[in-house]
Amino acid sequence: MTAQTLLWASLPVPAFLIDADDRIRDVNSAGEGFLNVSAKAVQGQPVWDMIAVDAPLEEALARARRNGTPLFVNDVDVGSGNRAPLQCALQIAPLQGSPGVMILMITPRELAGRLTQSQSVKSAAQSAIGMAEMLAHEIKNPLAGITGAAQLLSMNLGAEDLELTDLIVTESRRIVKLLEQVEQFGNLTAPDLKPVNIHDVLDRARRSAQLGFGAHMKIVEDYDPSLPLAYGDPDQLLQVVLNLLKNASEASDPKGGTIRIRTFYEHSCKLRRADGTGQSLPLQVEVIDDGPGLPEAIKGDIFDPFVSGKENGTGLGLALVSKIMSDHDGWISVTSVPGRTVFRLSLPRVPRELREAAQEETK
Repeated sequence: MTAQTLLWASLPVPAFLIDADDRIRDVNSAGEGFLNVSAKAVQGQPVWDMIAVDAPLEEALARARRNGTPLFVNDVDVGSGNRAPLQCALQIAPLQGSPGVMILMITPRELAGRLTQSQSVKSAAQSAIGMAEMLAHEIKNPLAGITGAAQLLSMNLGAEDLELTDLIVTESRRIVKLLEQVEQFGNLTAPDLKPVNIHDVLDRARRSAQLGFGAHMKIVEDYDPSLPLAYGDPDQLLQVVLNLLKNASEASDPKGGTIRIRTFYEHSCKLRRADGTGQSLPLQVEVIDDGPGLPEAIKGDIFDPFVSGKENGTGLGLALVSKIMSDHDGWISVTSVPGRTVFRLSLPRVPRELREAAQEETK
């Protein structure tokens, strides 16, 4: 047995080799068990006759084969004639050295576990936000009274006692600020989508940063001047960029550092949904800093509520950024090593019908 054969047989998830005609060339042992049939019975059969997927994948598979790119589909029902459907994740990728041949791997949710520890934490965080939203208004009212009473007391106190009232005021304001962030997270309105010059948004964010929290930073612009208009809410996108610039500024050395804002166009960037449909996200914005990088323990959860790498951080800033990007049908990702952290925003351009309508108006 060759190493490749042993590896194929040892894969713990169902795996299938699909030829250029979308027929099953081979199946591993886990795949035989998943379909409840032998490899000999399925070899040469059309893959979508043997594997029933609750999503239109034929065109997506053809596109992945044509472009030589992988395809990932999450949370779809997959079954066969011999078993009831299971919710699964699918991974499809070209087999190197075999033109037209694709490998399909199926990961049933049962195999991965229906609720991982990470998912449990996310669920708890969302519940906490919901509870905080309900209580925020009721908590802010007495806090305002406490702050006012402390300020009145301070008018007739000596220096030693003033330290205590100042502490009350400072901590009360800090709690109010946290509650306002929680309310903002829960009450964010739907974006008012319109054509947006993303460079105008970036310029507003840069100027604001350099006049405030980023005054100690050097901010470098690396823009693609030919970038077409994005489709988004300019105020919410400004909030996203300001948040990323603030994080980069706070992560840097207090003596200063460099933030690079880069824009470029990437034709191949697409967001694939579970139903097989996709969204083109060609407009890329990167915020790059030379700080120490994200703590290893939170890299995978940095966009979850209440996850923060900063002392006394609320962990809501990047969660809000992620929510805004999701509401824009966009995507945010991060890569981080010491000395280089890159947050990338991927955004849609203005829909074709709106572009054509605008062109008609100018005629």
